[in-house]
Amino acid sequence: MQRVWEISMERTCIMYSTLNKGYLTLQLEREYLPHGTNGTLYLYGKPICHTIELPWRDNRRNVSCIPEGRYRLVRSLGRRFHYCIRLLDVPGRSGILIHPANDAATELRGCIAPVTTHTGAGKGVYSRVAMERVEDVVYPVLAEGEDVWLEVLSVDHSATGNFVR
Repeated sequence: MQRVWEISMERTCIMYSTLNKGYLTLQLEREYLPHGTNGTLYLYGKPICHTIELPWRDNRRNVSCIPEGRYRLVRSLGRRFHYCIRLLDVPGRSGILIHPANDAATELRGCIAPVTTHTGAGKGVYSRVAMERVEDVVYPVLAEGEDVWLEVLSVDHSATGNFVR
């Protein structure tokens, strides 16, 4: 059984688990760089936007991007960003959000920022536009009581360009 959503003029299917509860999984494929982490956010293999994050620094609070893994997303009321998307159950971290920012080093403390284009390591442009794209995918699914998950992976450039889980 599947439910079909009209999102950004494309048909998107929500898969159903054995408990008949729907879910949607986004994939974030990352490239780790010395001064920032650049990624691309995908829905069913199609890019939604790019992302920027802090560099990997052993998951230290406020200075590192989060570890790879699978995280549930919820809509949350943030102090600074009004409504935003919160990641749940990030190991050793709390308050991790998806919110607009164009420079990871000066605007992020472990969160993920969608951008339309990368301009450097941990830098991008038109973050609010990219955030709207993410919201257009995530919020309607959450509004129907369905789960949304983010799967964070890394790109292995040393071998064949395959993705590592």
